[in-house]
Amino acid sequence: MDKAGHIFSAYFEGKYSREMWRWSGLPRKQQIWIGGLSGFTYQSVIEVLDGFSEEWGFSWSDMGANAIGSALLISQELAWDEQRIQLKFSTHPATYPEGILDDKARQLFGQSFPARALKDYNAQTYWASVNLYSFNKNTWLPRWLNIAVGYGADGMYGGRDNTWTDAHGVKYDYSGIPRIRQFYLSPDIDFTKIRSRKKGIRVLFQVLNMMKFPAPTLEINSLGKVKLHAIYF
Repeated sequence: MDKAGHIFSAYFEGKYSREMWRWSGLPRKQQIWIGGLSGFTYQSVIEVLDGFSEEWGFSWSDMGANAIGSALLISQELAWDEQRIQLKFSTHPATYPEGILDDKARQLFGQSFPARALKDYNAQTYWASVNLYSFNKNTWLPRWLNIAVGYGADGMYGGRDNTWTDAHGVKYDYSGIPRIRQFYLSPDIDFTKIRSRKKGIRVLFQVLNMMKFPAPTLEINSLGKVKLHAIYF
């Protein structure tokens, strides 16, 4: 999940930087490279700062994930002058059993919804959303219809495993709780494909497009279980 977050962050930051550079007057390719690489640059600065932290440390794999996010953005702009495959994000309130696990979740992820939306891997899903019309403009399908593949997780109470030691030296072992990978398939909406003459509406659609639209969703997880969600976000 951490690597998915790095890929999304570099892509998202580069995408909206690219949108701002459209109005700069620079040649198209310069706009793409400057805007696209800004996400990688920003995330790399954070990674270097992490290298001075005893808690986190520098990670080459995180740098690689940052590069993948920027490369996905830049390659599509150069090839198609549009984002046919967009990375998106969704989150939902996660609940935990009262007691030790709930206390641990509050410690790790915070208590407010905004804090948990950013920190709680159990509540996050990252999506690759494909616009069908962009790949076949002769189709009868609407321009805004996407198909999204998502990735999420559950049962995570630590960075690498579900064991920890508290400030008083008490050890907790919840390794019996499986850390589950979740894979999703769902329809989505590309708001940027909905035409509007109003600039404010177009800007709003750009912002909305970072989020996966709630829709019926098929889930398959690493335990081999299949679920159908009437609405998943």
